Amino acid sequence: MTTPPPPQQQYQQAPPQQPYQPPQQAPGQPPQQPYGPPQPVPQQAGYPAAPAVGRAHLGHALRSEWTKIRTVRSTVWTLALLFVLTVGIGSLFALALSGEEYVGLPLLAGTFFGLMFGQICVITLGVLVISSEYGTGMMRTTLTASPNRGRILLAKVLVFFGVSFVMTLLATTLSGLVQSSLLSGQSAADRYIDSYMESSIENGEVVATGAHWLEATLGVSLYVSLLGVLGLAVGALLRHSAGAITTMMAVVLLPLLAAMFMFGESMATLRDLLIEYAPLNGLATLFGLPMGSGDDPISGWGLLAILAAATTAALIGAYAKLVSTDA
Repeated sequence: MTTPPPPQQQYQQAPPQQPYQPPQQAPGQPPQQPYGPPQPVPQQAGYPAAPAVGRAHLGHALRSEWTKIRTVRSTVWTLALLFVLTVGIGSLFALALSGEEYVGLPLLAGTFFGLMFGQICVITLGVLVISSEYGTGMMRTTLTASPNRGRILLAKVLVFFGVSFVMTLLATTLSGLVQSSLLSGQSAADRYIDSYMESSIENGEVVATGAHWLEATLGVSLYVSLLGVLGLAVGALLRHSAGAITTMMAVVLLPLLAAMFMFGESMATLRDLLIEYAPLNGLATLFGLPMGSGDDPISGWGLLAILAAATTAALIGAYAKLVSTDA
């Protein structure tokens, strides 16, 4: 019998280990240490070290809210619509009366008819500033980054109030300039001199006084901005965009609509009360167009103070709910 061939060797022997040799050093450089604690890695060019992060404060929250409100499309569209309605309708009103004799309305009153619709844009934006974060779940991220909930609410109020006030002031001022350029100098009959309230008549021509300009620009801008902040507070309370916007529309429109259907002497007191304290009457009174028929009506600044008190109470309720419930 023939002997089988020897099995082939499946594994090869490893080469003998060479003794450790330190790496060759370039001349003029210190020798490298093969052993010992790791050395810090030098910072490479183009990658700066991260700055030290301190404690968060109100300035950080303001910067965050400013970034949010200016980078959202709804802000641009609502503010653009505010300009179109306020300046556009006011200009059409002035253009329609530019060739007529003075009709007895305050000189800048045409802006009211545009801002009456433009304020809806500000109210809607105020609701969306906070309710949209609840709808998308972004509020959890916001509260995680800044656990101080009162600071978040304050930052939202300050940023929104500043934006809405500046934009409303620009729109009303531009509309007022259009009203003044088209309607000033109209001849006024003697029957308007005694009943003329906000504007004044000089040498038989209509002009706007400084008080009228102040109320028709600064006063109404504060009024509309406070309505927007009230919408923000309602949005924080309800946490639902559609519900909060509907509630604000009811607050603004329902008192006057309800008063229109109150007939009879028995409901006269309630009817006059609803008309006098309606939000639309506060806006109209600042333009010199009060809707109430009482002997001693509240001034526009008085109605502005009442709105500020109501807005403050709503913000207190929103803060109480924000700190007592989860996001």
